[in-house]
Amino acid sequence: MSGKFISLAAPGVQQLKPYLPGKPVEELERELGISGSIKLASNENPLGPSSKAVAATAKVLNTVNYYPDGSAYKLSEALAEKHKVEPSWVTLGNGSNDVLELIARAFLTAEHSAVFSEYAFAVYPIVTQAIGAKSIVAKAYEETHAMPYGHDLDAMFNAIEDKTRIIFIANPNNPTGTWLDISALSEFLNKVPTDVIVVLDEAYYEYMPDDLKPESNALLKQFSNLVLTRTFSKMYGLAGMRIGYAVSNPEIADLLNRVRQPFNANLLAQEAALAALSDTNHIQRSIDLNASGLEQLSSGFNKLGLKYIPSIGNFITVNVNCDALPVYDALLREGVIVRPVANYNLPRHLRITVGNKEQNERVLNALKKVLAL
Repeated sequence: MSGKFISLAAPGVQQLKPYLPGKPVEELERELGISGSIKLASNENPLGPSSKAVAATAKVLNTVNYYPDGSAYKLSEALAEKHKVEPSWVTLGNGSNDVLELIARAFLTAEHSAVFSEYAFAVYPIVTQAIGAKSIVAKAYEETHAMPYGHDLDAMFNAIEDKTRIIFIANPNNPTGTWLDISALSEFLNKVPTDVIVVLDEAYYEYMPDDLKPESNALLKQFSNLVLTRTFSKMYGLAGMRIGYAVSNPEIADLLNRVRQPFNANLLAQEAALAALSDTNHIQRSIDLNASGLEQLSSGFNKLGLKYIPSIGNFITVNVNCDALPVYDALLREGVIVRPVANYNLPRHLRITVGNKEQNERVLNALKKVLAL
């Protein structure tokens, strides 16, 4: 490749490194000639999608020759009811990553900056840099802190400058699994200037214990500069459908919808998401399986003498006490796909999705083998 077009690209794009997803099972088995592999790399729900979502999708398969409802009327109504707002507060996305990009496109230019924490979700710097805006990375808590590697809201507040337009906050955070104190979050929002958009990314909200969940709906009403983002990819098991959303005051939502591509929420995803919202049995089973899986993995790491970052997501990040990349490669040969996180400046850690009981046991046994513990 000659690279003759690089100079024609937008400045932010020239140095951009694209997001690298978890390795697919099919790719691993094709490369190594193996079978029976498991993937615990992308924080997917091991239960799969709701049976109600599957049935709802099947009902509309024969109508996919038509464009979907561009306003996603039924789903927007349901989400508005869930968040106790009007539908005009809702913006649909092709996954919540799409919504994060919409926010960046609506509010950032090359003259502006966005603040996010060290170890925060990789999409924040990507959408910021793609536009050519400045990324300000606030120092996270140290490993020895009560919330190791967690967001330091004081550091994030102190990082705000005159040209800051967005603050990205993940709660819980990916890849660390760390979370925010409810009162500290409220105090932070009270201090942030009203002309700075605060994005509260709650992709893993449903997995949080009830006593650690902020009253996000109430915060939306209290702070007009707050944007809440959620996804159907995790708890609801619809990662392959690509459906997410934002909730914000109607003025912000209107701006997001101005830059939103028409039909960015496809027909099948809309119907599946709508059905998944009402499947309380599937939701509770997912919560219960995740809680027991987190306990199983953390207990297993303790037995192996491995330190890990406390997590309330559907994943846990473990320190393997050495360069994690060779360990990751060795696990691949055992048919176990996890996620190296050196790109987050955690070169000795692996992020492991919580699977079912058998999958969790398999990854623990594979770790014990490759680390010779």
